[in-house]
Amino acid sequence: MRIQVLVAAMHQTDHSLLEKMNIQTDAIIGNQCDRNEVEDFEWNGHRIKYLNFAERGVGLNRNNALMRADADICLFADDDMVYVDGYAEKIENAFKANPKADVVVFNLIERDSERKQIKKACRVGYLNYLRYGTARIAFKLDKVKAQGIYFNQCFGGGTEHAHGEDNLFLTACLNRGLKIYAVPMEIAELKDERPSSWNTGYDDKYLVDQGILYKTISRRWWRLLCLQDAIRRHGAYKRSILAAYKLMSKGKK
Repeated sequence: MRIQVLVAAMHQTDHSLLEKMNIQTDAIIGNQCDRNEVEDFEWNGHRIKYLNFAERGVGLNRNNALMRADADICLFADDDMVYVDGYAEKIENAFKANPKADVVVFNLIERDSERKQIKKACRVGYLNYLRYGTARIAFKLDKVKAQGIYFNQCFGGGTEHAHGEDNLFLTACLNRGLKIYAVPMEIAELKDERPSSWNTGYDDKYLVDQGILYKTISRRWWRLLCLQDAIRRHGAYKRSILAAYKLMSKGKK
């Protein structure tokens, strides 16, 4: 079982990221920078490809890597992650333990995070998938490509709507019949050493974008998605439930 890491990175000037991230498998580094150059080379016995492109947008970056991926199992990564030793074996074992899985969600090691930690293995469906981001998933490449699943390039860092590309990717996986499982297994540590290029906090634009995201996810249920979000997170938003819901509702336009 061949495993390949697809990394979304920016402004890399050399290949030191491979060691920094503790890459132990084949990898494709999508490096958004100020030049256009593709590099293919071998590193520590692994096949590495650097896609150095003068463009912006995390969805575009991930799609560039996904289009060129050629392994059995791929996993998405950000450039502030450090993989644990033996992550390839952990991922392979997770798929062997869940033979019906097309996508497997793992835990990340991090401090003071609101991210949902997986406590026990479970099936992921429409009621719980929005809590997981793409930087913690591995997937069978042939299943994803057969269904034509890629990232929506209107969402995510560097685009008009600065978050939600990972939610839409997993929405597409579920809508097209892929089976998703979550396992209580840590594969990487999130260092979070750099400031976000898009997240300015829960301001008005964030909430409007959230509404646009929910309408993109479901034109039938988007109002209910906005309402449950406003109820669950109004404290974090520092607004009343009604105020948060009204801002998200502007997404209908």
